[in-house]
Amino acid sequence: MKVVIAAIGKCKKGSPEKELIDEYIKRSSWDIVIKEQDNSNQVDEAKFLISSIPQGSKVVVLDERGENMKSLELAAKIENWMLNGCSDICFLIGGADGHLPSTRERADLVLSFGKLTLPHMLMRVVLAEQIYRIQTIINHHPYHRE
Repeated sequence: MKVVIAAIGKCKKGSPEKELIDEYIKRSSWDIVIKEQDNSNQVDEAKFLISSIPQGSKVVVLDERGENMKSLELAAKIENWMLNGCSDICFLIGGADGHLPSTRERADLVLSFGKLTLPHMLMRVVLAEQIYRIQTIINHHPYHRE
């Protein structure tokens, strides 16, 4: 599985968040690539995010209006995509003002990680961990407990 995380804002090298993100990417056997762009206006951010989606990818937009799922439910959805021939997933993390409706409309899944407001770099850590967790659930590894 190839995973692209396209995000607005750049994570600083050597930051605690960057170290955690790198740790989860290292643990994963999936090919995970992060594409970043500095904050700008919503229209330019949307253009960057949409242009970062590999052709044929399933698109997951992280948005507060999205569906709130358990890790097992998200893993089942992604496993179903895989079983139906999906080999690429792209996660989109918007800027401080969120996503334009056109970006959300491009999504195969609009996903919320809850109603809390999280710093963007911390959200990336949470996403990297969830990608690793999903992989372990699909592979029946004992990392996830429920």
